[in-house]
Amino acid sequence: MKNIYNSAKIILTSLSLTLCLSACDDDFMEPDSLSTFDNNYIYSNVDDARNGVNAIYSYFNQDAFRSRLSNNMAGNTDIEHQSGWSSNGDRYQIWNLDALPSNRDLDIVWTYAYQAIRDANISIEGITNSGNLENEDETVRKTMHQLLGEAYTLRAYWYSMLIYYFGDVPYVVNAPVAGDDFNLPKTDRNTILSGEIQKLIEVEENMLWADETRFGVEQVNREYTLGMIARLSLQRGGYYLKPDLSQARASDYKEYYTIARDYAKKLMDLKDRPLPTDFRQIFLNNVTFQTPVNSEILFEVPFSLNSGDVGWNIGIEVEGGPTSSHNYGSGNNYMAMPVTYYFSFDTLDVRRDVTCGLYRINADFEPEFIDGPMNISQGKWGRHLLETPPGASTAKSTGINWPMLRYADVLLMYAEAENELNGPTSEAQNALRRVRQRAFEDTDWAEKVDQYINNISASKDSFFEAIVNERAWEFGGEMIRKYELIRWGIYSEKMEETVEGLKQLADEAYNGTTDLPDYMYWKLDEEGNFTILNPNSRVVAPPDDTWNQVPFLLDLHDDTTTYDEWILRDWENYINGPNPGVARYIFPIPTIAIENSQGTLQNDGYGF
Repeated sequence: MKNIYNSAKIILTSLSLTLCLSACDDDFMEPDSLSTFDNNYIYSNVDDARNGVNAIYSYFNQDAFRSRLSNNMAGNTDIEHQSGWSSNGDRYQIWNLDALPSNRDLDIVWTYAYQAIRDANISIEGITNSGNLENEDETVRKTMHQLLGEAYTLRAYWYSMLIYYFGDVPYVVNAPVAGDDFNLPKTDRNTILSGEIQKLIEVEENMLWADETRFGVEQVNREYTLGMIARLSLQRGGYYLKPDLSQARASDYKEYYTIARDYAKKLMDLKDRPLPTDFRQIFLNNVTFQTPVNSEILFEVPFSLNSGDVGWNIGIEVEGGPTSSHNYGSGNNYMAMPVTYYFSFDTLDVRRDVTCGLYRINADFEPEFIDGPMNISQGKWGRHLLETPPGASTAKSTGINWPMLRYADVLLMYAEAENELNGPTSEAQNALRRVRQRAFEDTDWAEKVDQYINNISASKDSFFEAIVNERAWEFGGEMIRKYELIRWGIYSEKMEETVEGLKQLADEAYNGTTDLPDYMYWKLDEEGNFTILNPNSRVVAPPDDTWNQVPFLLDLHDDTTTYDEWILRDWENYINGPNPGVARYIFPIPTIAIENSQGTLQNDGYGF
């Protein structure tokens, strides 16, 4: 269990080029103070080298990650969305795919990504030159190899994000040295990804498993690095947006699907684990600071008890403040779940009611129905589930960790890559089966798992579509869908499907032809539990007057515009942008980066 005294904590200070770190204290990722010792000293011993690598983790506690990359910037998709057209604010520009080079959020991400990369390069150089990778002391040698793997893996993460948001970017792989030319030109994204994948392949075998490290899944470990090799390889082998706003895929893409398959399989062979049977508990562990190893989550960002935005800008909405009757504070929900996503689930799929929150917590600390079908929240997390109330006036900084990679993801990456290479083989089917079995009671496996998999395995294409759907149902609210739609080349297509699906739901409800809930009925039962009478179907009337009636699918209709304006406008630029049918998800390089590059960088292409 994590607590503020003895667990992994993100340091709160961004490190400059000229500052290094002193001796390590008892807290992972939190150095005592800044030091003037040079790199030769710092990486000459395990404790100071640990603190040097800790500096790279610090950027997870900057807004660039904790409220931007981890959730806010990862919409809109077919399963997570927010309105962008209603404001000119920075985050709204990003949601609307129409951000200006002056956008502060983009500047924050660009700046801190390169600071993290800089600190990773400093650690990589320091560890490599220290001689400790060949130290006679086995503990020193193993620790230094682990630290090197952490540095490379964290660097690869930031390059992956830069590429998804900016396309081709400068590729910096050396520690800064006075007199160097820091104004590097852009490097082709595929070159960067290939380089980062190769480095991870070189270091992973010398890394430690989570159960061998001091902080388990709260620090980068071999499981996560193996999973990242697969994830980056699928990104490298996937589609990407070219400056002329067409989509392309490198001719060698199957080589990277092979790497993805092989390294997902390597993890499955070397460190397999059963999937926890209780899907809800995976995320309840985040909220209650439980971090089991050899379980579902391979790596999670370890926010301290005074940092992190999970349960503030993502999760179940909680109405708090000094006048509320509870001490859990306030929690918003910047990303909602489209109601089309809610109804895409099989009604027996246990993941739906964990993932899609149909309730909020009011100021009296009672659950009540959400305000309409556009406010379905990410139900996997909620500050109201914290074991210790953080205070009535609190908001941000819940300390709830953020999951970066789960074992179910590895299984589905394996199934996807194997299918791409060889079709829906028995190996691909079995990997999908393991994930899908958890979603249903074992009494339903014959129909919902075995028969389902048999049906969708008729062809490579149908199996791929099943993977697309399964990943939606499994990872809703975890804000990775955007990157999947990009690499699959179906971003715009899925947005159009979502809009048309919402229109159909609205039409059927308005015309009285729907079998789905035009109204929903809810109440608190005698034990105070939130209960919905008809989560799956339309009812003519409730059985008695104890039920509260709220418009649901009828709320999608508008008498003036036919459909609610958000349906018509939230995804419009994803469907009919500068190149209709192709989502322009690439953003301009920030103005300050352009200006500081002394003419090396410019925003060319992509309709900028």
